[in-house]
Parts: sequence; C-alpha cells; structure tokens
Amino acid sequence: MSGRAWLLAVVGAASAWGHAVSMSSGDLTIEGAHAHYTLRMPLYEISHTAHPEDALLAHISFAGARLTAHACHAEPAQDTYLCEADYQFEKPPTRVEVECTLYAATVPNHVHLLRATLNGHPDQAIFDLSFPRATLLFRPPTPAEIAASESGAGFLQALGGPAQILFLAALAIAARRRRELLAMVAMFLAGQVAAVLITPHTGWQPVPRFVEAAGALTIAYLAAEMVLLPQAGSRWLLAGLLGAFHGLYFHLFLQTAGYHAGYVLAGAAAAEIVAVTVMALVFARAGKLARAVPPALLVFGLVWFVLRLRS
Repeated sequence: MSGRAWLLAVVGAASAWGHAVSMSSGDLTIEGAHAHYTLRMPLYEISHTAHPEDALLAHISFAGARLTAHACHAEPAQDTYLCEADYQFEKPPTRVEVECTLYAATVPNHVHLLRATLNGHPDQAIFDLSFPRATLLFRPPTPAEIAASESGAGFLQALGGPAQILFLAALAIAARRRRELLAMVAMFLAGQVAAVLITPHTGWQPVPRFVEAAGALTIAYLAAEMVLLPQAGSRWLLAGLLGAFHGLYFHLFLQTAGYHAGYVLAGAAAAEIVAVTVMALVFARAGKLARAVPPALLVFGLVWFVLRLRS
C-alpha cells in the first residue's frame, strides 16, 4: 500500500469509526413481572441517529418481556438523551437474558453499562460489539468472576477506539531500539495509572469531548516528533506525559462502570502490551511502508482533533 493510500485510510477512519469515548448507561428495575428501564445516552451520540425515540430502545431487548410504554426526551443541561420504558414479562423472572446492540445505532465502539435489580437483588453487565448478549443472574459474583469480568472489560476498552489503537501504533514505531520501546511502554502505562489515581482527587471532571480531543493530539504530537525531530531523545518522558491523557479515558470508564481500577488497568495494560509488541514486530519488517506511517498518523490526529471540536 502506498503512503497516499495509508493517509487516506487513517483519515477515513476518523469519520468512519466514531467517538473515542462512546458510553451509555441504563438501569433496569424488576418487581414481579413488571420491569422499568431507564436509558441515559450522551446527546452527541445520537446526532446522526434518525428517530432516536424508537431506534435506541429497538436495540435492547429482555427475553420474555414485551415493551408496553416508552417516552424519550433530551436534557440539554446534562447533555443527555433520556428514555424511560416499561416492560411486562410473561411471568416473574428469576434470571434475564439481555441483548444489546446499541453500537449499531451509535458507533461501532459504543459501550453500554446496564445495572439491574430483581426484587432488590442487584446485577450488572457491559455490552459492546464483541459482547452483545449477557445473562443477569441476580446473585453476588464470586471474587474470581469480578476479577475476570472487570479485567476483561479493561482489556477490551484499551483497544476500543481509533485513538487508543493508533496511539499504540505510534508508540511502537517511535521507539528506535528495543530498550527504548520497553521504557516508552512502561512510562506510558505509568502515566495512564497516575491519571486514573490522581484525577478523582483534583476536583476536575474532564468531559468526553476534551478526552477525545486530547487523545487525538497525543497521536499528532508523537507523530510530529517522529517527522520533524527524528533524532530527538527522551521519548520515554514524552510517552509518560501522553499516557496521562489516555488515562483520562479510563477515568471516565471507571466512573460509569463503578469497577475496581486495579482490575481494569491490569486488563488494559495486558492489551496494550500485546498490541504494541505485535505492531513493533510488524513495523520492523515493513521497511519503507513503516516510514509512511508517521505522516499519516500526524494527519489523522489533526483531522480527528478538528472533527471532535466540531462535533
């Protein structure tokens, strides 16, 4: 593939994939055979969705239940689109099979967190393109189940959007030696962890649009250094700083999911280490093709930044 083709591919991804931070939440309350569901969707997620008052609820279903009533409205003050729905089961359930394909109504990397209670017993599940179905058992999860589900969620979220994946590609190609790659990855992970641990104590609440724009600029900044300053040193320090901006994404995810930071970050680190390792091996064998990647990433980062500001 030519350098021009790479450029067109990454710029096209900026508009095709969607938002780097794409999350919604829902609450399902079941009493007897009756259920009430509340969906909270960021307004910017439905800017291109036709008839969201019907389209959104059409992408979530509860086995054995029929929709009896629903109403949706925007709440601009909270930047939220709110849907309330009532369902009737054929008989009082003891477990609920859920299918959620909200990614089809929003963007491919959309994540929906569902919290549910059945006669006072809680459960929850996360849905995305990889896991559109889940069974709510309404029993306390075991420690092993908690660790597996939360670290698995972190693994998937680390590779959930173009900003995450392309920054890891930039990280892999920016390292000129194996030792430098190890240092850059370690500092990136440290910066990510630091952002997650420190941000809640600052009183600052980053908004998704800022996090997306910052993620785009991290790609552009690292790519610009590779293009304009190919012999620059101390890239490991830069990787730590840029990692802090990516940590803000996990800060938002943890706020929404209510998961343990340790499990989520461990899963994310595993995904990022695997991804960087594979990309580094690919770029090491790509030759001239690898040299065309930094300019393409620079253009992608700048285009993505502008699109996020204008969205």
